[in-house]
Amino acid sequence: MSTDTTTTDDPGRGRTTRRRLLIGLGAAVLLAGGGTGIAIARGALPMGRGEKEKPTGFTGATGEITRGDLQGETSAQGTLRFADSHTVRSGFQGVVTQLPTAGAVIHSGECLYQVGDEPAYLFRGSVPAWRAFESGMSNGEDITQLQTVLGEMGHMQAEPDGNFGWRTIQAVRAWQKAVGLERTGSLPLGRIVFDAGDLRVGELKSRLGDTAATQSDLYNATSTAQVVDVNLKLADQQLAVVGNKVALHLPGAVESTGTITAVGTPVEKTGSDNSSKERFIPLTVVPDDLSATSSFQEVSVTVGLPSEKRENVLSVPVSALIALTADQFGVEVVNDDGSTRKVPVTTGMFAGGRVEVSGEGLAEGQRVVVPQR
Repeated sequence: MSTDTTTTDDPGRGRTTRRRLLIGLGAAVLLAGGGTGIAIARGALPMGRGEKEKPTGFTGATGEITRGDLQGETSAQGTLRFADSHTVRSGFQGVVTQLPTAGAVIHSGECLYQVGDEPAYLFRGSVPAWRAFESGMSNGEDITQLQTVLGEMGHMQAEPDGNFGWRTIQAVRAWQKAVGLERTGSLPLGRIVFDAGDLRVGELKSRLGDTAATQSDLYNATSTAQVVDVNLKLADQQLAVVGNKVALHLPGAVESTGTITAVGTPVEKTGSDNSSKERFIPLTVVPDDLSATSSFQEVSVTVGLPSEKRENVLSVPVSALIALTADQFGVEVVNDDGSTRKVPVTTGMFAGGRVEVSGEGLAEGQRVVVPQR
């Protein structure tokens, strides 16, 4: 006669299992120094009684051990916006009779606004118009700018020389005829507004029918170029180098790059708690790829500045890390015959979803187990 034997769970075994479970959970999250990364540990929990051993021929997901450079990144917050925000003001006194629409782009030679029957036109130039253009005026850079634009329009054939002589007067008359103005050959102050490039119209400050005084605000305008304004912590100021490339992490998982074009002096701003003051280094970054940013008018972005760099090191995907013990990480290497072996590793810098590893038996080109997606 056979005798049935009932097996009672050993309390000591239960405590051991729970201790292993706690070890596995405690090793699940890794905070890495020299770079920021979170490793989710795999394989740290004990195998259940009913589970079968993994088959010899591994067919799951793998990643590759590669050799190369890892570039660390320090993050800073920035705002993508159109550059050179300023206010367009009236050069004449009277009733506002013409204004552009918000979002419109005004090109050199086009009308900015009109007060009464006095229109103002945008001309390309860096020196502001500060006087009327008329016969007998002294030579100047403002005249050279006027002559250059008139030449671009086809109204002046002579080379710009900064002299408001008869050839320039004739060119002004030709332009006045083209835009429907009285052909006087002279231009009152306010008729021409010089700016470095095309303007993008922002918020309107006036409306048709308003009475404008000289220098009344009409609307906000910006350049058509986009920039990212960045506030960099003082502790990271060594990363602020004009000409350096940075990563731009835009909304919607859009990734692009930019170039630092200006580094300012330290400024003080209110901290995130609205009570303390913090000091920052202001940076200006110009996006490299306008197609990546053109759909945004103004938006917060994360800027990644290159920091620590590790050269010629082995690395694996962060997800390949497993916890072998409470304080030892490893990777599971897939052998040529499809079997796997767990190899202890020492981790280094985390960057771009990868982690630097070193350990006996690791080599470039080997495959390591990663979670199945």
